[in-house]
Amino acid sequence: MRIEDVYVWDINARWLGISPLQLMENAGAGVARTIEERFGRNLRIAVFSGTGNNGGDGFVAARHLSFDNDVTVFLVGDEAKIRSEEARHNWEILKGLDLLKVKVLKDSSYVKALDLSNFDVIVDALLGAGTRGEPREPVRSAIEKINEYAGRAKIVSVDLPSGYPSKVRVRADFAVTFQWDKEEYKDFERVVVKIGYPRELHHLVGPGDAKFALRKGGEHKGQNGRLLIIGGSEDYFGAPYLAGKAASYLVDLVHLAMPEYPAMRISDPDLILRPFEGKNFRKEHVDSLLKLAQKVDAIVIGPGIGLNEETKEFVRAFVSRCERPLVIDADGLKAIAENPGVLEGKTFVLTPHAGEFKLLFGFKPGGDLEGKGELVREKAEEMGGVILLKGPYDIVSDGRTWKYNKTGNRGMTTGGTGDVLAGIVGALLALGNEPLRAASVGAFLNGLAGDMAKEELGENFTALEVARRIPRAVKWVEEF
Repeated sequence: MRIEDVYVWDINARWLGISPLQLMENAGAGVARTIEERFGRNLRIAVFSGTGNNGGDGFVAARHLSFDNDVTVFLVGDEAKIRSEEARHNWEILKGLDLLKVKVLKDSSYVKALDLSNFDVIVDALLGAGTRGEPREPVRSAIEKINEYAGRAKIVSVDLPSGYPSKVRVRADFAVTFQWDKEEYKDFERVVVKIGYPRELHHLVGPGDAKFALRKGGEHKGQNGRLLIIGGSEDYFGAPYLAGKAASYLVDLVHLAMPEYPAMRISDPDLILRPFEGKNFRKEHVDSLLKLAQKVDAIVIGPGIGLNEETKEFVRAFVSRCERPLVIDADGLKAIAENPGVLEGKTFVLTPHAGEFKLLFGFKPGGDLEGKGELVREKAEEMGGVILLKGPYDIVSDGRTWKYNKTGNRGMTTGGTGDVLAGIVGALLALGNEPLRAASVGAFLNGLAGDMAKEELGENFTALEVARRIPRAVKWVEEF
């Protein structure tokens, strides 16, 4: 697991009703328990806390340790800068305790004057994993002061040694890290303690995943995603339009490639219409579309594209030669099912419902949530890409792990919500997300927009109503 996963899990835990205060309490208690298990009780303990949540974990650890030990807390920095509500709550508790000593060290001169020779254990809760670069004063002096006593007192860091991975870091005997070891952590001993995350968080998609997926970096047109959608036929024009409309809320540019016959029915200034001669796509359109594909970051192919034999040949020919990340949806899946070998070496997301899953693999997915998750994982591993199985709970896998999404409602059985989903997933791919995150967050946002539509309109709404609520869904995620 990565440090980034910590933030995702914390946000998703809050979405499940597990408060940051609970997690901080469990983290601090885990640190205290580990210290007493390793070194016993009746100790003289110094706890150095910063003003962030790492410091908040230190406040909690100090309170738990104070029951059987002589504890002094050194707050390094200005107490007015304690950032989170949870850390401040635990700081105020400490200030109200008479048998636990609290000292505020506002600047480095106070730190340099300290004598720690009477302490058996020094707890480092100065800086967390989100810190970048070398520590600044007065934390830098605190790190240097702690290190003066390395080998004389036991030094225990909360989550990781403060300052890591820079050269200015605490020389801890070990760190107490939370829930899992992180792949970025090396060359220091770790003790892992659980802090109350439920098993669901291994697999659940939530607002934490979405926050990371929706990050934008560019300041100029086109730098925040360019998407090509290929779809439509003599029978259908609404499906590719819905995909394009949904995507247009998330990326800078959406090119909508359609045969000219259905394209004549589209008039939307938010989309760049690319009409192709005829009523259906044919193999002779492949070269032109591949040139267009070079100008975009990702491609959605399949919505409303139809099952004309020439069109299915077109889909397979295009996919076999395309080098961009692909979302293959609807009738595009049916074309691919006849020759899945065209996907070899490609970066792709397949978005089947249960019936299309059967067409691809010969049987409908069954069983409980975990059984379905493992089944989708096996098939994704076989295919060498990502599968998003649509259903009451959407299940997504890249062949290594599986995720599930539980936003959405019965009103989304209406036609076109799958096209909206394909557009969202394509947009997230175009924003640079790896396929598993694009697919899982796409399912989450689609369902969230659907839930917002239901809240306003009841269960009778259209797919376009879902697409129109994507900006609100994004705003909700950003503010969560």
